[in-house]
Amino acid sequence: MTGFSVAWGIFMLILLLGSGNGLQHGMENNFRGTAKNALWIWSRQTQVSYEGLQAGRRIQFTNEDYNHLVNMFYDDISNISGRFRLWGSGTVTYKDQYGDYDLEGVRPEFQHIQIVDMLQGRYLNQMDMNEHRKVAILSLPVKKALFRDEDPIGKYIRISKVPFMVVGIFENPERRDDEKIYIPVNTAQRVFNGSNQLSELAISTNALTVAENKRIEEAVRTTLMKRHRVAPDDKQAIGIWNTLEHFKQAQGVFSGIRLFVWVIGIMTIIAGIVGVSNIMIILVKERTKEIGIRKAIGATPWSVIRLVLSESVFITSVSGFLGLVFGMGLLSAVSMVLQTVAENSPNVENIFYNPTANVSVVVSALVVLIVAGLIAGFVPARKAAGIKPIEALHDE
Repeated sequence: MTGFSVAWGIFMLILLLGSGNGLQHGMENNFRGTAKNALWIWSRQTQVSYEGLQAGRRIQFTNEDYNHLVNMFYDDISNISGRFRLWGSGTVTYKDQYGDYDLEGVRPEFQHIQIVDMLQGRYLNQMDMNEHRKVAILSLPVKKALFRDEDPIGKYIRISKVPFMVVGIFENPERRDDEKIYIPVNTAQRVFNGSNQLSELAISTNALTVAENKRIEEAVRTTLMKRHRVAPDDKQAIGIWNTLEHFKQAQGVFSGIRLFVWVIGIMTIIAGIVGVSNIMIILVKERTKEIGIRKAIGATPWSVIRLVLSESVFITSVSGFLGLVFGMGLLSAVSMVLQTVAENSPNVENIFYNPTANVSVVVSALVVLIVAGLIAGFVPARKAAGIKPIEALHDE
């Protein structure tokens, strides 16, 4: 039973560490497809009348907003892109295959803000922008739906009957089931009568801290509010999502979870160590006559101490090792099951994924447990070594 309590302590520590890491990996996967220091900016309706303009006015971003931010925040911004969403732009077709997919016009810099994995071909580039090329990159689900097993690179799809050449296939590591098509933003504006309008602005900053990213966020908001004549206290007119702020908040939550996991795990191990100490005391008491006989025939105090400590180390090491093996084995099995499930349900990865425990941390905990077992067994060992043979032989 003492060995079981020690094994259970290590087993539970591994499960708790693995569960905490699985939740953290799932949280981090939610940010995997986005730059950690990004600002996503979208327009809303004004809530307050200002400078003769009525409340309820819809803010509309334009290419001039993009150019103004590029020039004004040159030192603070690493990448910026306008985003032109095409709602109801028409059916996308290739030969006899067709479907309705999310269509967005973006700039080449967008790949450093909304991060994707290029599986074939290339991303949009500056030449596409300069020449207003009708090119497109498709997400993997769109490629599978339209082209099946056919190589799509260099082939033409039709978007609202307008031909676009496919130059790349990508996968969003955050949302693998995304059915999305990217085309150059200025081509989208020209072909689909978008004039100079933008649906959103996306920025990745040079900030390293939440405070710095927040400063840039407020400066960008103030600039856009002035350009569109929005009241200074009308914070609802322009929405901004600060990914660094939310990422750090999530990390803080998981730091607290990790601390809680370690406290529970350590307390469980301590319970096992106390159990080892108690069982050693009981064993010494039950074997008083045996120890007395050993000493009567010449056993030294050190040999008696070594006898008790060896039993203590044996219990903690073997039991702890078994707990480690079963714990790591269970985590590996759960991880494989999750990988299989994620192939059909990719969103699982954003909740709980890859529940691993650091092997070096677990082995260190096992070593500490063995050392603690030595210490726990030392008190009863000292007691056993101090037994006088004559008293031990008369013990009942």
